[in-house]
Amino acid sequence: MASQLFEQKAAAVKNLSSTPSNDELLQLYGLFKQATTGDNTTARPSALNFKDKYKWDAWEKNKGVSQEEAEQKYIALVEELEAKYN
Repeated sequence: MASQLFEQKAAAVKNLSSTPSNDELLQLYGLFKQATTGDNTTARPSALNFKDKYKWDAWEKNKGVSQEEAEQKYIALVEELEAKYN
């Protein structure tokens, strides 16, 4: 179950004054999925499906990280992005 701070940061990331880079967005996605779902057990999308493949790879990078640790890393990343973009 996600903490209240995690949910606040997930909402706050949508209100940044500038959009983070694609790499930062992928980091956020991977950590969010790991924190909320756990390890990725889905098949890798087709190489022609670029967007889903990159998202799958970002989530897969966090395989083995506990949901609690992923949540803490997500919160820390959002705080960095808030400092950078707000």
